[in-house]
Amino acid sequence: MRYYQWNSKRNEKIQIGKIICLARTYKKHAKEMSVNIPIDPLIFLKPTSSIIFSGGSIIYPPQSHCLNHEVELGIIIGVDGKNISKEHVWEHIEGYCIGLDITARDIQTNAKKNGLPWTIAKGFDTFAPISEMIGKELIKDPHNVNLLLKVNGEIRQHDNTSNMVWTIPELISYISSIMALEKGDLILTGTPSGVNEIKKGDILEATMDSYCSLHVDVI
Repeated sequence: MRYYQWNSKRNEKIQIGKIICLARTYKKHAKEMSVNIPIDPLIFLKPTSSIIFSGGSIIYPPQSHCLNHEVELGIIIGVDGKNISKEHVWEHIEGYCIGLDITARDIQTNAKKNGLPWTIAKGFDTFAPISEMIGKELIKDPHNVNLLLKVNGEIRQHDNTSNMVWTIPELISYISSIMALEKGDLILTGTPSGVNEIKKGDILEATMDSYCSLHVDVI
C-alpha cells in the first residue's frame, strides 16, 4: 500500500487510490503536440505502482527509447463522490501536489498510429513522481499557481494553472459523471507546453510556487 506524504504536521494516513490523468488541458501544449483540444476532457489512468516520491528515481524501461517529462498540478480527493456538481467540488478535495506524468513517447506514438490504448506508454513503474501533499486550506486559488520544471538546472516548463482550458470544478464534475471518485484518488490535471525528452542521469526539479517541490533523477 502507498500513502500520501504531508508537507505539514498533519498525520492522517491517506492511501493512494486510482490515478486519473488528463491530456490536452493547455492550448500551447496541444499545439506543440500537433493535436486539437477535445470537446470534453480526455482522461486516462495510471496504476498506483507508478507512484514515487521526492528523492526517488524514474527507472528508464528497456522497452522505450524516448521518455518525456510532463509537469502537472495534482488534486487529491478527500471525500467520496459521484456526479459531483460544480458547486460542491471543493467539498471533495483534500489537498494538492505537484506531479510528473512520465511518458514513453515512442510507445505512445506507435500506439496512436495503430489505434491502440496508451496504457503501456503511461503505466511503467515510477512514471508518476509526486511531491508531498498540501492541505487545500493552504492554497488560496489553485487556478493561479505557477508550475515550474527544471532538468539539470535548465527551465523546461513554466506556466500558470490559470491557462488551463477547463476549471477544476469542470474537470472533477466531468470525471465523477463517468467514475465515482474515492478518498485518496489522485487527479493529474494535464501539462503545459515545454514537454521534452529526458535521459538517464538527468535531475528533475519541479516546484509549485513555494508550496511544494519534487526532486527525482532518471536511472
